[in-house]
Amino acid sequence: MALPGQQVPENCPSFKLIIVGDGGTGKTTFVKRHLTGEFEKRYEPTIGVEVHPLDFFTNRGQIRFYCWDTAGQEKFGGLRDGYYIHGNCAIIMFDVTSRLTYKNVPTWHRDLCRVCENIPIVLCGNKVDVKNRQVKAKQVTFHRKKNLQYYEISAKSNYNFEKPFLYLARKLTGDPNLHFVESPALAPPEVTIDIEQQNKYEAEIAAAAAQPLPDDEDELLDS
Repeated sequence: MALPGQQVPENCPSFKLIIVGDGGTGKTTFVKRHLTGEFEKRYEPTIGVEVHPLDFFTNRGQIRFYCWDTAGQEKFGGLRDGYYIHGNCAIIMFDVTSRLTYKNVPTWHRDLCRVCENIPIVLCGNKVDVKNRQVKAKQVTFHRKKNLQYYEISAKSNYNFEKPFLYLARKLTGDPNLHFVESPALAPPEVTIDIEQQNKYEAEIAAAAAQPLPDDEDELLDS
């Protein structure tokens, strides 16, 4: 599924990566950090989608993710099945500064799983560079209920940018030892992240993972 006029190296595995989440959570910013996808995108107007090919170089050779970005279509209600169909993997994104975007994660997950069965999915909490965080690390439990991988990211500071892609690449190739042999070419960070503060959040996530799951997630969000 190369883009028009584009050469994909022979034997380069490519995967359709679906990115969903509420509008304004940073999905487009996240994809556009990776410079190779910026100028090679194509537009699928029938389903309101931009497709960005992002290349990664691994110890097993090059792989490519075709990232399907909704181009704001989520404002108009459910995405069409054509967006999800033949998806190999997915990222669900929410914004840690907006509780509503996290509360809507189960809806995106349900929509995705209705069309794509048993694909690897990563949940990403974006904008961890922003000071007034509304969704605390310990309140993020959805990934544990559904057995998803969770990463805290900051698209604007490139923090943890490659982690969702590496996780998905390992799942898709069935190789837990797969690793990237060079860093992706990223746009320079627009903001810096408070690493010390973020390390505390990451420790909170690890501690929360050892606790029993709450009965009611809404209760946790309101606490």
